[in-house]
Amino acid sequence: MKFMKLGTRPDTFYSNESVRSVCTEVATDLQILVGDCLYQLHKFPLLSKCLLLQALCAESGCGGNGGDVIELPGFPGGVEAFDACAKFCYGITVTVSARNLVPLRCAAAHLGMSEAADRGNLAAKLDAFLASCLLRRWKDALAVLNSTRHCAPLCEDIGLTSRCVDAVAALIASPAALPAHSSSASPWWAHDVAELGVDLFWRIMVAVKATGAVHEKTVGDALKAYARRWLPNVAKDGIVVGADQPFDGAGNGGDGGNASVKQIATRHRLLLEKIVSLIPAERDAVSCSFLLKLLKAANILSASATSRAELVRRVAWQLEEATVGDLLIPSLSCVSETLYDVDAVADILDEFALRHAAAPPPPVALAVSPDDDDDSPARSGGHRRSRSAESVGFDGAARRSSSAAPVSLDALVRVGRLVDGFLIEVARDPNMPLDKLLAIAEAVPDTARPEHDGLYKVVDTYLKVHSEMSKSARKRLCRVINCRKLSDKACAHAAQNELLPLRVVVQVLFFEHARAAAMAGGAHAAAELPGSIRALLQSKSSGSDQEDDAADRVDEQRLRALATGASPGDDWSVEGLRRAASKIATLRMKLEEDDDHDGGGGDDEEFARRQQAGLARSASLRFRAFCAIPAARPKRMLSKLWPLARGVTTERH
Repeated sequence: MKFMKLGTRPDTFYSNESVRSVCTEVATDLQILVGDCLYQLHKFPLLSKCLLLQALCAESGCGGNGGDVIELPGFPGGVEAFDACAKFCYGITVTVSARNLVPLRCAAAHLGMSEAADRGNLAAKLDAFLASCLLRRWKDALAVLNSTRHCAPLCEDIGLTSRCVDAVAALIASPAALPAHSSSASPWWAHDVAELGVDLFWRIMVAVKATGAVHEKTVGDALKAYARRWLPNVAKDGIVVGADQPFDGAGNGGDGGNASVKQIATRHRLLLEKIVSLIPAERDAVSCSFLLKLLKAANILSASATSRAELVRRVAWQLEEATVGDLLIPSLSCVSETLYDVDAVADILDEFALRHAAAPPPPVALAVSPDDDDDSPARSGGHRRSRSAESVGFDGAARRSSSAAPVSLDALVRVGRLVDGFLIEVARDPNMPLDKLLAIAEAVPDTARPEHDGLYKVVDTYLKVHSEMSKSARKRLCRVINCRKLSDKACAHAAQNELLPLRVVVQVLFFEHARAAAMAGGAHAAAELPGSIRALLQSKSSGSDQEDDAADRVDEQRLRALATGASPGDDWSVEGLRRAASKIATLRMKLEEDDDHDGGGGDDEEFARRQQAGLARSASLRFRAFCAIPAARPKRMLSKLWPLARGVTTERH
């Protein structure tokens, strides 16, 4: 650390209890009270260099030892600073360094020790030493800047703080002359700057960003380092843990240790809002995980709506980078009894919907199957518009262009998995309302979910926790599932899930049947439901509620028997369909090995009649009709079926 010595005379000051004087043969004629210390000095050396003392002496007419005492209340730097100024006036050697330059400079400004009083006065010498030496060295510049917080108003008035901030920002912007002494992921200067108060840190970051010489990712790393240093650990009841206060002025009087919890929370809320205002505009400047941590802190500290909205927008901008644990934001609202803040996630998904809506449409759109049931959740071409999607039409154009960053298909899929994982966690909450769960489930487009196994887990988890749900609520919950997108494992589980409504079980079995028939090449087999299942569905069209409940119990028993393989006349179970599909595949391989013969028109007509009759039969009867194909000339007859099978397969899938 650099230092400078002023004056050449030895130190002749001495103390006698609370009185401090200078050892000299000339009697003292000036008394100055600084704090609790009384100085007995001489007029000539002090008044010649201090304009303030000249004015005070002229006003009071103070004289020798019997005269009035000049009081200097609230003297900047205290007794030590005045002692150094007095020694400078006497020519006694004074050592100046980065540790005491600020209090000396403030004391010199307060006493009026400028060039107007005397040439080569203390203020000018301190300014020259600061500019030529201290502000050119990283450690010294930081030390000087950090010490300005003790005399913040006066340092602002004399421009000392601004000079230090500009000097530190210039050193950061041109690090070529400075060694990179940090091996961490943060920039070399982040750890040192993180020790400053929040106001000084904010001013440095603003100055650094204004230079344009520092990459925004580097600024983001510095923000993360500062947040890790100062943002506290906050318990769920709102009690802030941590005594360090990163605020200039040492807590307004140095009583930071006695500050109330409310005052500490207020200070940290201001800190959070400062950090949010400094987040660079570049998309990858900070990670999504860091943004969500700030959002959690914003909820706990009750940050401003502006800061919270900015965090929500930035999280939605890079939502695909988040994890399920990042989205689990604790709920501290007195209105909501849920464990996690679902409204915050809903706001994020609303912003994400705006971003996705502004992106160019995908090149290939899925077609809607014409034979889907009107109430079926299986909608291949799109999904039910949520509130966020509906809002795009009137306020999407007014959003900032940065929110309209294009969303790739891979990013959409990651967001879909993220939302499903979040819903599985919140579905375990007994206080989770169904409306909020459905709103979040419908807030992502269908293209984000290539399969609905995740949504099925959400529904299954919610039904297990909320066993008291009504039949209508269960049906409403299950409408989010697209049975076409369930895997074989999920279909097998759903077919035997006693918590699902009867209609959902029917749809699961139907699509499993259609899938197995399509794999086997049976085109018309997937066109209709078997007779036993159609009878179950038709029975639901009439009757009172009590009769419906009784019929539900009987029908569910029959469906469970079908799902487990105990078929009441129709071999329409999942396992039966798989065995039938395997049997048809084997038959087709055998038919391809036979020779191609002409003729046999009567057999063709007989086979056609059998196929028409088989459309109204059960699956097992149709499979037996396939097995009864005449051995002679089969290819000509089957040629009427294979193209049709391929066409229906394409239409259905």
